[in-house]
Amino acid sequence: MPIQVKLFASLRERAGWSERLVAADELPATPRSLWRQLRLSDGVEAETARAGQADALPQGIRVAINQAFAAPDAPLADGDELAFLPPISGG
Repeated sequence: MPIQVKLFASLRERAGWSERLVAADELPATPRSLWRQLRLSDGVEAETARAGQADALPQGIRVAINQAFAAPDAPLADGDELAFLPPISGG
């Protein structure tokens, strides 16, 4: 089940890639399971160390499926586009 995964801004910089076609290891696939599979928490400062939240997405990370915001546990379908967006800052 290939999913097109896109990373933006600081997530892209930390991971060293912006787009990748990924075959999900877990079914049903969700943004949360792909976040874990791709080890995207490596190097991302987050408040995920709290009890019971070891597999949570870091605070502020937004998920979009096919260019619409979605929940981290939303099911993914074959060929979906999944985007992870970091918190936005401006000035």
